[in-house]
Amino acid sequence: MTIQILRQSATLPGLQDEGPVARPLSEPASTTRGLAVELAGAGGNRSGLWECTPGRFERQLVQAEVMHILAGACSFTPTGGQAQQIRAGDTLFFPADTTGVWHITETLRKVYVVMA
Repeated sequence: MTIQILRQSATLPGLQDEGPVARPLSEPASTTRGLAVELAGAGGNRSGLWECTPGRFERQLVQAEVMHILAGACSFTPTGGQAQQIRAGDTLFFPADTTGVWHITETLRKVYVVMA
């Protein structure tokens, strides 16, 4: 078994352009970059690094997700709830079917695991 280490993941170069967010609420639309990390034994779970430029957009994942914010700042407003301020160093646990709006104020970079 080989352990993967992403050294200095908050500033690691080489993320691939993934285009604009799917449900933008601002112009220009936020754009994303990412790096998928294949993890043996993870089943259908997906993991990696993800980065997003400033803007507003609807959350588009229906799966549960765990993320740790490596850089940047934003807020997330769950549908029917209060805006939550989020910044580098915070760890978030999203239950499946969480809906709401992201407002990225400083380019955000996170490590994530999306549950199958």
